[in-house]
Amino acid sequence: MKEQWDARYKSKEFIYGIEPNNFLKSYLNETSPGKILLPGDGEGRNAIYAAKLGWDVTAFDYSNSAKEKAKGLAHFNNVDITYFTSNVESFNLNEKYDLIAIIYLHLPTDLRSDFHQKLINFLNPKGKILLECFSKEQINHNSGGPKNDKLLYDLNEIKQDFANYNIEQLEQTKIYLNEGPLHQGNASVIRLIAQNN
Repeated sequence: MKEQWDARYKSKEFIYGIEPNNFLKSYLNETSPGKILLPGDGEGRNAIYAAKLGWDVTAFDYSNSAKEKAKGLAHFNNVDITYFTSNVESFNLNEKYDLIAIIYLHLPTDLRSDFHQKLINFLNPKGKILLECFSKEQINHNSGGPKNDKLLYDLNEIKQDFANYNIEQLEQTKIYLNEGPLHQGNASVIRLIAQNN
């Protein structure tokens, strides 16, 4: 799997574009900067946007190719980000964050639940989780995302994963994706904003 993502990210083209995810962009535009963690941030489009707004940015991905493209994009935009290579099972930090943003990071069921519940260890009091992922209904669309139903998410699964948080927003909705060549067209997504108690 790592080799597959390394190969995908090695292309000169930014496969998910260089513009930030719209859901995250809207949130960041209305929120005072702080410390943000971006797991699975790929080529860095979201990290760079947050850094431009003054956020202290840490991101990781388990693809070395993704990291190199993200660091190059940061340099091009004259911003500093901390970006390291890790998988979700073994990443560990001695930092606390005001926001953790998970954008289209799709994991197998057991790993997903463990990872989501682990994140509370890295949140400041009143810190927030923001998540956008493909729902199970995305299997009927060709606009991106896994073609394996087990890697798509269910609204109740997400609700259960973040049951210990104050959930401010949780919905399944239809959107139009325009995020580079691999995210194009009508899509079914789940969106979450949840606050640490």
